[in-house]
Amino acid sequence: MAIWGKAAGMRILTEFGMGTSLRRGDYTEAACRALRDALWHNSINAAELFGFAKEDMRLAVQIGVAEPDLVDVGKVAEVFPYGVPEITVGQGGLDVPRPEGVGNATVIAVASITVSFDMERVA
Repeated sequence: MAIWGKAAGMRILTEFGMGTSLRRGDYTEAACRALRDALWHNSINAAELFGFAKEDMRLAVQIGVAEPDLVDVGKVAEVFPYGVPEITVGQGGLDVPRPEGVGNATVIAVASITVSFDMERVA
């Protein structure tokens, strides 16, 4: 029988979400909403399942938006109630121009959150 202990990161699950900023063109808010979409549609007790504290979760976060440099990564990190997020923002998502051509585009962000723990299998 194998026992699981701390060491190498092991991927447990990946969640996906989408968020928008309909009128303000706020890339950070769209990214935060995408993360909330991924997080709040699930109630997975992965930490408890493996005998870890929720704070031990390693969160590999990828966010795609049309203008990655306009995302405030510090604000995005505040979305997580626990765990250790590593956030990468890259090209993706979608900007939808306003039909009347006036004002900010609708910003669509996509997000991926991969949860892992530092653990290794020992015999």
